[in-house]
This record gives sequence, structure tokens and C-alpha cells, in this order.
Amino acid sequence: MCPPSPPVPPAADSREPVRMTAWVRGMVQGVGFRWHTRARALAIGDLSGFALNTADGRVQVVAEGPAERCLRLLGWLREGDTPGRVDGVTEIWDTPRGGYEGFEIR
Repeated sequence: MCPPSPPVPPAADSREPVRMTAWVRGMVQGVGFRWHTRARALAIGDLSGFALNTADGRVQVVAEGPAERCLRLLGWLREGDTPGRVDGVTEIWDTPRGGYEGFEIR
């Protein structure tokens, strides 16, 4: 039996609430990456979640909100004017879990 397929990214015009978890690889710690990610999420608006440094040098970004806004944040993580250097981004999609007030740096 094959394992279930991971959820696919939502349509770019979807207002459906989603949860996006992204792991950003590269030179992304110690360069203000989390601060800029929070600022971008707040500028996009209607997103909650956090940006967190991980022990292996990546930054984990969790964003919940309308799918099209999560996709905008993901696009910025991949191709935006981010501090440091992004070598790659891996993301998964899920249903929102809630429990966040705003967008935090952890």
C-alpha cells in the first residue's frame, strides 16, 4: 500500500484558509531573515504564524491564512529580496490549526 500523497498547493486565487509550513535553506540565520519574514507577512496581511531558526541552520516559517496570501509569502521566500542567501525552500500544505495571534519571531 502506498503512503498518501502530500497535500498539493492551493490555487493562487483561493481565499480558502490553509496552513503552509516552509523550511528555508541557505545563509538565513544571523542576517535578519526572521524579522524580514515577519515584516513581509504583516505587509501581505491576514496571516498568522511564526518564523523560527532551527538547529540545522534553516528557518522554519509557518503561515496560516487565505491560500493566495500564503502563496504570496512563499513566493517572496523563494524569489524575493530576502536578507542572506536562499538556496532552496521546501513547503507542505495542511489545514489551519489556529492558536496564533499575529505573526511572531520565535
